[in-house]
Amino acid sequence: MNVKHRLLQVTLPFSGKDGLCGARLRASVPAIIRLESRCQGFREREREEKTFMAGLFSLRANLNLTCRVPSRQAFRTSHAFSQCNIKYPVPSFTGIGPLKKPLLLVPAALEVSSTSMDTSLPSGDVLNLWRSADAVCFDVDSTVCLDEGIDELADFCGAGPVVAEWTTRAMNGAIPFEEALAARLSLFKPSLSQVQDFLEKRPPRISPGIAALIKKLKENGTDVYLVSGGFRQMIEPVASTLGISFENIFANNLLFGDSGEFLGFDASEPTSRSGGKALAVQQIREAHHYKTLVMIGDGATDLEARKPGGADLFICYAGVQMREAVAREADWIVFNFKELVNNLP
Repeated sequence: MNVKHRLLQVTLPFSGKDGLCGARLRASVPAIIRLESRCQGFREREREEKTFMAGLFSLRANLNLTCRVPSRQAFRTSHAFSQCNIKYPVPSFTGIGPLKKPLLLVPAALEVSSTSMDTSLPSGDVLNLWRSADAVCFDVDSTVCLDEGIDELADFCGAGPVVAEWTTRAMNGAIPFEEALAARLSLFKPSLSQVQDFLEKRPPRISPGIAALIKKLKENGTDVYLVSGGFRQMIEPVASTLGISFENIFANNLLFGDSGEFLGFDASEPTSRSGGKALAVQQIREAHHYKTLVMIGDGATDLEARKPGGADLFICYAGVQMREAVAREADWIVFNFKELVNNLP
């Protein structure tokens, strides 16, 4: 197959010390993304190239390079980085006919951090809690899975961009979760047949490394739960893939009428409202008398689960989506599940 490339470019502004710079994008076809970080006033650059599947994904560049000045003395600087260029070599496939979808790669959201975030190993106390956990609760969307399930379902039903905007606001804690959930569903009202068709045509995309992590946890005798603000109908296939019992799913439930028409969602589920994940984690802990429980996720609702009687430890998984307000309050920030595997006994 002959592959040609068209180069697009987005410039991400940057200021501050040891900052993070990133963008959330959507591609309609697999794309190769080349991250290029440049030190202002110097020719040296650092490049990183990654391949992403179609769908929503996040890019992160750590603008903490080492540049060499004319005296050839290496130094780290807090103000030398003026921008991070993200170049998109977009494949144009020849010899196999036209693409069925229009080619699309656009910024969906932009996140720029001007604060320092420590991504090194956490304290010994945090590591001890992680290694001794007898239960681990995982968020699903943008953690166990690469996508936000409701965003993908909305996109499938023709309401993707407006629903994705509501999701970003909810996950950053800007509005009550229950308000965002009701508003998003009201925008496209998925029928039972649409949900079934969606699951058949767009099966969940599991995050790299999560299967190995869950396998290791289970080998260590640690119980694993999925605690999500998403929908049980879309999470059960994920649980099946990862070998997690349906009884260990705490999630929302879509409601349908006799003809499969959309009726709403079950508001009695704790995960349907703000603070609901914290309540679900507390219920899990009380029911099984766990000594040490860990919550792993990317959003504000996951962070809420760390409280007395709930999770002892909150690990922010930023491998899909970096939410600065959440990461700042986390006990540990990881970008790769392999790091968690490597720190298990």
